[in-house]
Amino acid sequence: MAVHQQPFQLLIADDDAQFREVLRALLEPFFTLLEASSGEEALEIVEGERVDLLLLDMHMDRLTGIQTIQMVKIIMPVTPCILITADATDELVREATDAEAYSVLKKPVRKADLLQAVDAAMVATYQNSPFHGAGPNAA
Repeated sequence: MAVHQQPFQLLIADDDAQFREVLRALLEPFFTLLEASSGEEALEIVEGERVDLLLLDMHMDRLTGIQTIQMVKIIMPVTPCILITADATDELVREATDAEAYSVLKKPVRKADLLQAVDAAMVATYQNSPFHGAGPNAA
């Protein structure tokens, strides 16, 4: 994969506005952020914008996070998707893996775990860290 030009764009898809705000506060210094309150809205954004990474809640109205990932992968097969869920059962993790999710994080997600997963996904996909060499722990 070619080295990507900054700034990276990250899409947060979660029906909980407060949780989106928490993620925004953590990630805004490192990404241009896009937000969606549903899987359908996330797909509309993906169809019209460059998105370099998606963070998705599992339980949203109509489309689940896994269903959204499956559809995103048709449009943008390389883009890493991280699923965030309160019920990270073995079966759900398996389903997410089958849908090509980069990783699954359990809510409540720890800041260090989130930043590590985001950094790992970006380096694996684009050979470039959004944390500008400072590492995710510097955030």
